[in-house]
Amino acid sequence: MPLKALNISNIFRLITFSLILIILSGCAGRLADDEKSEQQLYQEAQRALDKKRFITAIERLQFLESRFPFGEYGEQAQLELIYAYHSNNQHEQARAAASRFIRLNSDHPQTDYVLYLSGLSAWVAGRHSLEGLKLTDISQRDPGATREAYADFNRLITRFPNSDYAPDAQQRLRYLKNLLAAQEVYIGQFYLRRSAPIAAINRGRGVVEGYRDTPAVADALAVMIEGYLHLGDAEQANELQKLLVALQPNHPQLTNKKGKKGFVQLHPADKPDKTLLQILSFDLF
Repeated sequence: MPLKALNISNIFRLITFSLILIILSGCAGRLADDEKSEQQLYQEAQRALDKKRFITAIERLQFLESRFPFGEYGEQAQLELIYAYHSNNQHEQARAAASRFIRLNSDHPQTDYVLYLSGLSAWVAGRHSLEGLKLTDISQRDPGATREAYADFNRLITRFPNSDYAPDAQQRLRYLKNLLAAQEVYIGQFYLRRSAPIAAINRGRGVVEGYRDTPAVADALAVMIEGYLHLGDAEQANELQKLLVALQPNHPQLTNKKGKKGFVQLHPADKPDKTLLQILSFDLF
């Protein structure tokens, strides 16, 4: 074999052998998860959070919590996990983790932060971030997540009025209160369309009594007026109409098409929003 060919062959073998040694040494130096310390796992989670790799952070924090439930980083890992869930749009998991944290650490100095994150998760889960897109009227959506967000923010400002998160929670609370009131009015109007005036009146009364500082009060009074007209109670309807005139004299239902003052029913009792099948089956179908 020529000398030149031999040298090239030896060089190739040397390079290959060196690469194998590097790979083997790297594998030997890499610790398995079960061999890592609590601090190492926490640092890995922190690096993942800093790089916004939330799925990796969640995996690291979950593993850390399962291996070291009472360790030095236990409570902090729980806090980081709530944040990671929220940031990864896993809102139900974030709220569940927040609820568990508060249950186990009721006097923790960062309870206000946990309540705030829990409220934010419910806020986003209710798709309030889409309000600017005007895809649908958010007051007509399922109010479940809205009520959860309202409850969390209300607990925050009640328990921790001086919290750094209280001002933002207060603003969100005011918005949610207006939204909940509007949702009650919408449900009341639905009951009117379905010839259920008592249920409609109760919804309107709930707004007048529980959300009296919201813009929806006038519409709630209108729902109650129409409900009493459905029941044939003109006296009660007239009393409520006086309140509506005093509160909002230019309310749309106080002026008819000819411009005359009076009360305009949006859902007259003789025009229920029901199909023939629903009427004949007593709403069983």
